[in-house]
Amino acid sequence: MKILSWNVNSIRVRKNQLLSLIKKENPDIVCLQETKTIDDCFPKEVLEKKGYFVYINGIQSYNGVAIISKIEANKINSHKFCNLDDARHIQANFKNFSIHSIYVPAGGDIPDINENEKFEHKLRFLDEMENFFEFNENQINVICGDLNVSPNEDDVWSHKQLQNIVSHTKVEREKLIKIMNKGKFIDTTRMFISPPKNVFTWWSYRSKDFKKNNRGRRLDHIWITDHHKVVSLNAKIIIETRSLPQPSDHVPISYEFDLG
Repeated sequence: MKILSWNVNSIRVRKNQLLSLIKKENPDIVCLQETKTIDDCFPKEVLEKKGYFVYINGIQSYNGVAIISKIEANKINSHKFCNLDDARHIQANFKNFSIHSIYVPAGGDIPDINENEKFEHKLRFLDEMENFFEFNENQINVICGDLNVSPNEDDVWSHKQLQNIVSHTKVEREKLIKIMNKGKFIDTTRMFISPPKNVFTWWSYRSKDFKKNNRGRRLDHIWITDHHKVVSLNAKIIIETRSLPQPSDHVPISYEFDLG
């Protein structure tokens, strides 16, 4: 089974890029973040014609998540993290596992909860994730999404210069690692790809030539429960989408696995 995860940064702008990606990669499941549209405006019909079931949790102009699957889900759920109905999570339950598309708040610019309520919201969101994804030996969870945290020192272009920048502060990194450890998750990308290979999934639009300076961060993740039935096969970072006209600032990542 192949899973793709991508922060498209507007499905209406990136619809044709998504269709091209699906044609090339032939994934079984696609998890999207920042779809930035209400459910009625999501390009559901064109994806259904390609044999996918489409599950959406969207709102006008920002956030929004979706799961696109060749397999029909048994149940769809969306959790309102921090008691906000802000379209940051959707869950699809299948026979042997559950998959989650999730968009963690970016957290603003100032890493201080006393000065920046967006950062405080992000930390509360991460704390809630720790309990929501607590390990259950009878449940295999797959988390896909823009988690807006680069947890390892070499997940960013310069740990020294970014350690006090939101997305790579010590408190964020520790909270994300705590979620991973408590839920007994495998970081699938780092299972197959490690520096000096490029692990970045996001480059700022402010960079005129992202390849030349390569000042990226790994913000996008696919995790799976570390379970004896899970056989991990491969993972990729599909960097070529960042060079397309009108690209998302994030690139897709993929993970392939079997359930024994």
